[in-house]
Amino acid sequence: MKLVRYGQVGKEKPGLIDQNGALRDLSSVIPDIDAQTLGRKGQAHLAAIDPDTLPRVSGEPRYGAPVAHVGKFICVGLNYSEHAAETGAPTPEQPILFMKATSAIIGPNDDVIVPKDSVKTDWEVELGVVIGETARSVSVEDALSYVAGYVVVNDLSEREFQLEHGGQWVKGKSCDTFGPIGPWLVTADDVPDPQQLGLWLTVNGHRYQNGNTRTMIFGVAQLVSYISRYMTLLPGDVISTGTPSGVGLGQKPPVYLRAGDIVELGIDGLGTQRQLLRAHPNQT
Repeated sequence: MKLVRYGQVGKEKPGLIDQNGALRDLSSVIPDIDAQTLGRKGQAHLAAIDPDTLPRVSGEPRYGAPVAHVGKFICVGLNYSEHAAETGAPTPEQPILFMKATSAIIGPNDDVIVPKDSVKTDWEVELGVVIGETARSVSVEDALSYVAGYVVVNDLSEREFQLEHGGQWVKGKSCDTFGPIGPWLVTADDVPDPQQLGLWLTVNGHRYQNGNTRTMIFGVAQLVSYISRYMTLLPGDVISTGTPSGVGLGQKPPVYLRAGDIVELGIDGLGTQRQLLRAHPNQT
């Protein structure tokens, strides 16, 4: 299934994309795409519904992030060896974890605001993993059974804030609008192998990133198992699994985003995003 949330900001409704690509409204069935919906029972309930019996949504409504009330937005750093190399960092021996503020989350095609005084706003296409069942110290072998589905994430980063302002990376990762998610959540049963997904990103039509999840250092099952050792993963939590090479920081010389730029990105079978970069309203 492809589950979506559509409508105005703060007023999104639940929906699904049928086999013909049409948007169907789920408001009469569930209140939202949230923790209750994402579990095995919730998904089984939705899977039993004939999409043709649901109202078809006309026009081209805005898509919001396909998961409501995200509890934790957990990110994995330097999870592709070629990306670690381009940033001058050693290949991690264990997953590097950091948190991204949930207030950064926006829809997949919403405008991205360049932070005030930013000169190093960067892009990162990533596979997002959405948790569907409570996971505590789960094994690698069982880890994927706790996954509700997968999404496209743009893990936008302000490199000066991240690397030059001291402390942890979270400062450069959590600016408002720095977490586009979507356009839809593809349930795990429709993603046979999360380690065989191509992912790409362009800026103003120029392709900078062109990778595949098979080159992850730590795969999805390893990450879910590893993270669940240190914190309980709850339904609706999102894990952003790292980016391949081709970020702005890694260009020679570095290339960063400016107001007016267009970023487009996507992952095989998970859809695409498109964001216009806009200046901060208080930027002088």
